[in-house]
Amino acid sequence: MPNSENKSAVSKEKSLGRSAGIVSMAIMASRLLGLVREKVIAQFFSAAVGADAFTAAFRIPNLIRELFAEGALSKAFITTFTDTEAKEGEEAAQILANRIFVLTALVLSVITAIGLYATPFIVRTMLPGEGFALSLDPVEHFGFTTKGELTIFLARIMFPFLMLVSFAAIVMGILNTKKIFGIPALASAFFNIGAIVGGIGGYYWGPVVNLHPTTGLAVGVVAGGFMQFAVQLPSLWKTGFRFRFSFSLRNKRVQQVLLLMGPAVLGASVFQLSIFINSIFASEGAGWMTWLNRSFRLMHLPLGVFGVAISTVALPNFARFVSANDAKGFRESLQRALRLSFFLTIPATLVLMILAEPICRLIFEGGKTGPDDTIQTAQALFFMALAIAGYSAAKITTDGFYAYKDTRTPMLISMVTVSLNIGLNYIFVYHIFKTHWSLALSTGVTQNINFILLFIFLRRKIGRLGVKELLVFFPKLFLSSAIFGTVVYFLYSFLGLYFTNGSILMELVNLLITLSVGCVIFMVGCYWLKLEEAVAVLTVFSRLRR
Repeated sequence: MPNSENKSAVSKEKSLGRSAGIVSMAIMASRLLGLVREKVIAQFFSAAVGADAFTAAFRIPNLIRELFAEGALSKAFITTFTDTEAKEGEEAAQILANRIFVLTALVLSVITAIGLYATPFIVRTMLPGEGFALSLDPVEHFGFTTKGELTIFLARIMFPFLMLVSFAAIVMGILNTKKIFGIPALASAFFNIGAIVGGIGGYYWGPVVNLHPTTGLAVGVVAGGFMQFAVQLPSLWKTGFRFRFSFSLRNKRVQQVLLLMGPAVLGASVFQLSIFINSIFASEGAGWMTWLNRSFRLMHLPLGVFGVAISTVALPNFARFVSANDAKGFRESLQRALRLSFFLTIPATLVLMILAEPICRLIFEGGKTGPDDTIQTAQALFFMALAIAGYSAAKITTDGFYAYKDTRTPMLISMVTVSLNIGLNYIFVYHIFKTHWSLALSTGVTQNINFILLFIFLRRKIGRLGVKELLVFFPKLFLSSAIFGTVVYFLYSFLGLYFTNGSILMELVNLLITLSVGCVIFMVGCYWLKLEEAVAVLTVFSRLRR
């Protein structure tokens, strides 16, 4: 009987691994295109002006999107849609989805209109530092006299992106409940394509029509948001879903979504709120915003490929277990998701910390991005990487609360950690370190504290979460990770003696050899230590090769 249970656990581990693997591959493509987008920005726009202005301007609608679309709305909708379909049937679930579409369109139309009008106030509030009061030559910058003015102009162009990406999040939620993960995960790749084409086009053709070159980036973001929504529609149609106008605020399921969303607006978005708070402090110096954003993008690659992928697969599973009153299944599913998350994110953290400078040099340096920009970005990345494991695990743990329709607890915990983040930012920036990477350090610290608090309170809510199993799991993982990190550090330094001509190709070869050897040693070590996650990951890759 125990042997049968072990086989069942391994089977479930493989199932989660396969589903997460599909999402990971799709998100990997999107994240790589995201890095191409950042490379385009680094190549054509200086960190002190163009890149800073665009990054800050995009952060405004993007923050609202994270708070509303991919945070509160997406999670509240998936949980309620799954429960409705299980208890009331597919027709009731489709009616709910149509009502949420209509309500989202109405609410976001109002938010967008207010945002367009209030953009100057938002920019001045969010970016009060001297870095955005920087004076610009109006001839060279097509009539803009300060970086703040340029930021306001770009933000207004990009506000409609909020509505488009919110629609995309609803469609993604429907498809995920149908166990369709690949296309929704790949959809954001089309957003990056729009931004890349817009960035290159704006640089070369913007001045021809008397527009600032960064205008192309802003237009590309809106076009990319539309493509992210539209590319999912064929898959949605195949599920049998059809758009119909339906509006009701009295419907109990719509009210359930709204009740879940209220506290979840804060609870689901502690990381984005930390980034917003960081923006206020990052406006103190020219280039700070861009350096931190580039480090965030690199840190977000393993987050998207591993953490977000696992969470995307886990939330519908959590909701189904809770709907079926299967507490044991829920605990096992949560345990598997957390272990797989740590198994993938801890080695990724070591890679970004140990190889921060060569990675930043390889991806960003060139054009208007010089060696000093590389060093500043690498310093931020070193500390930002500390947030990867904590953020990924917190996202999964928060999904556990949402499955139980508890958004209040994550909200209260997020209020504590956001307050801590503000305090650390103030102390680090104005009293201790007084530099940009201190903001990355405070983000790393608060994200890990956020996960610990979430885990403690979820355990108090539903009982045993397998702490003993984790205490067995972590020593094995830490041993393999320590060996992996040591190999990566010394092998990269050793190969550097032979790849010394400073070319991008030689840097790439060095990194590829180092990471390939390191990953093989890590997987062999984990397999030897009998970590089930190693079996699951190897199974995914063996299936993908067929």
